[in-house]
Amino acid sequence: MGLITPRSVVQIYPPLPTTTPLISEGLVKTLWSIRNLSNDSQKTYSKLLRRLSRETQLDEPVKVEGWIFSQVFSNKTKRLFLDAYTHYCKSNGIDWDRPKLNVEVYPARVPTEERINLIVSTASLKYAVIFQISKHGLRPDEVSKIQLRDLDLDRGELLVRTSKLGLERTLRLKVETRELIKDYISKENIHEINQKLFPVSKTIKERWRFYRLKAYSKFRDAELLKIRLYDLRHWFGTTSYIQTRDIFHVKYLMGHRNIQSTMHYMHLAKGLANYSEEYTVKIASNIDEFTALLESGFEYVSDFEDRKVLRKRK
Repeated sequence: MGLITPRSVVQIYPPLPTTTPLISEGLVKTLWSIRNLSNDSQKTYSKLLRRLSRETQLDEPVKVEGWIFSQVFSNKTKRLFLDAYTHYCKSNGIDWDRPKLNVEVYPARVPTEERINLIVSTASLKYAVIFQISKHGLRPDEVSKIQLRDLDLDRGELLVRTSKLGLERTLRLKVETRELIKDYISKENIHEINQKLFPVSKTIKERWRFYRLKAYSKFRDAELLKIRLYDLRHWFGTTSYIQTRDIFHVKYLMGHRNIQSTMHYMHLAKGLANYSEEYTVKIASNIDEFTALLESGFEYVSDFEDRKVLRKRK
């Protein structure tokens, strides 16, 4: 056998093909532009854009549209692809006239607090805390971001770190929520101020479904199975509007940037059975009575003979 020459080595072991980049510059720009969205939204859009990049040419809107509408997807899924591609076009300066797509929208549900509490009652301490906090209008992603430094339990306040390009806000916690949080922090021996207190949003949603089924098995109420975790946010926004009739205050509580998002809760409120044009009127003779009525949902109307007149919808 003769010696192997450099030439024969090349023939036996051809050079490896040049490695192509795993992600294009356009995708990098898009992922950077959506960095302030929730983690779930970022993951969803990233996954869909990677799929589009494999199947078609992202810089040619007509081809992208053609591929999306040729697939046997539900309109909801197609809309998600269009949403993802909208972010890509904005990030890369692509002029695109997005096609209209009709999607059946299911109305938001506003469950009763009694049914919400039935589900919460079946949960462990950790998830009872999480669900009670969710009753203050937080998105699951916002709950997952809570750190010890965000809580002022002496004053009963929670700083909410925003998601979905919303606004940060400070919320006053209900007494029962505050006490549950104290018990949880003590039991878990949490003392690092930058430590996140709760799991990621995906886990929170999964445990809600688990405890919802557990509550149904215990109480045999089929309505419990219809309550989504996000419905706790709808419940908070709707009841807050019914109690205050102040759409701008509700906008702050919900962390909305756009007042149109908050207006949704006005419509939900009008559809509830307990939304009435009739009022219960109370008179406060001293500061203690006045404070107690305000805390129970009454609103101040006027003064009358050195007393305070308040009202609350029936």
